[in-house]
Amino acid sequence: MASRPSRVPVPALLARLTADPGRPRLTWYGSGGERIELSGHVLDNWVTKTVNLLVEEYEAGPGTRVLVDLPAHWRAVVWSLAVWRVGATVVLLEGEDLTVAAGCDVVVTHRPTAFGQTVHPADLVAVALPALARAFDGDLPVGATDAAAAVMTYGDVLTWVPEPDPAADALVLGGRSVAHQDLLDWAAAGHHPAWAPADTSGTRSPRLLIEPPDGAGGRTLATVLAAVLSAYGSDGSVVLLAADVVVELATDAERRRRLVEGERVTSD
Repeated sequence: MASRPSRVPVPALLARLTADPGRPRLTWYGSGGERIELSGHVLDNWVTKTVNLLVEEYEAGPGTRVLVDLPAHWRAVVWSLAVWRVGATVVLLEGEDLTVAAGCDVVVTHRPTAFGQTVHPADLVAVALPALARAFDGDLPVGATDAAAAVMTYGDVLTWVPEPDPAADALVLGGRSVAHQDLLDWAAAGHHPAWAPADTSGTRSPRLLIEPPDGAGGRTLATVLAAVLSAYGSDGSVVLLAADVVVELATDAERRRRLVEGERVTSD
């Protein structure tokens, strides 16, 4: 069975992914038939570029609070892993109270204009959700960072990354916080029981099908992130479905069966 990562788990998890670089680690099914498959190498590449942006543009590190206002989506996974890689804090919305953004240093969002005067545009990162987007398709406040254009300009190799503090907050949702050193324990306790690895002997790495209960909200994203961390902590992989795909499959059992078999899901 794979050894448990260190007290600050995300750097160790990313290193594990790149040790088997060609293996699929995150497969996304989105609207309109969109399917994206990220190998360990590609996922780490996305995270690395995003880490470099966070550090070079926002000096992110321990104590930096980053609001991740994204739906359950593969880009939300990348941004959250990047925030944790620099030892910073992922803040998630409790309901639709956008005023929490005022206490954050950076806001990563797919709806930048929703924050109005709450956030200075220089602290906004606008994320386009379509896989092939080269620019944010919508109103963008002057001074905000267009992630679709910016992330790809950063290096594929980590430059300088702050030393994480194991006791610092990794995740904040409502009145609850989770420290970096407790992320894997939180993930193991917090994700839906149906997403637990089917093979507990350790002879087969889990491939989890994640069907979020709804498409938006901090609690939904927290549940997805817990499932992802649990899978990667067991040297596994995930298949993540968009909210509308979940709805479609709920009325098409045969299509869902084909997806599960085709993706070699071990637990759903």
